[in-house]
Amino acid sequence: MFSLPSPYEVGIMLPAVVLGLTFHELAHGWVADSLGDPTPRYHGRLTVNPLAHVDVIGLILLFVAGFGWAKPVPVNPYNFRGNMRRGMVLVSLAGPAANLVLALVGAVLLGLGGWALPYGYEILTAIIRINIVLAVFNLLPVPPLDGSKILAGLLPGRQAWLYALESYGTIILLFLLFTGIIGRVLGVIIHPLYRAFMSLAKAVSLIF
Repeated sequence: MFSLPSPYEVGIMLPAVVLGLTFHELAHGWVADSLGDPTPRYHGRLTVNPLAHVDVIGLILLFVAGFGWAKPVPVNPYNFRGNMRRGMVLVSLAGPAANLVLALVGAVLLGLGGWALPYGYEILTAIIRINIVLAVFNLLPVPPLDGSKILAGLLPGRQAWLYALESYGTIILLFLLFTGIIGRVLGVIIHPLYRAFMSLAKAVSLIF
């Protein structure tokens, strides 16, 4: 489970990981701000500066253990205009959506000739792969991941049981990770998505 990456692997993966975490959290904050909640803005989270979003320990664990975290964006749904539950669903969806957009951008740049740049193929395919993983992983309906908040907003009622699970969310995630359950479940979604984005890159290269 734990393995130290080589300096080469760190250099290839670092841009993808930092971009993925930064824009994931920025998207949460931007959507919350657009819905009327100034909390992310007050906490300096509406920025592309990675230092505002990346947690050092979480970043290190991503490389050595395959899982980690960023600094969560503080959000107060009571400030939202309109339906609070709908607002939380939109805020929660924004992070994974941003990762998929980054994967899309990576595929387009790859198709436009990014593969010809020094280490371009390796870095761009890492951007595609890692952002797909971040998007799909965060959509799991396990607290405190975005998927649990989306599920709570879509199901009728207060879903107090789902919020109560948040105290045990880290334990549940570690269990799923160490038993390999998450890897098997996510693989069913991640691999086809990766192939689809790589097919898009090939299509772009044929057009241009």
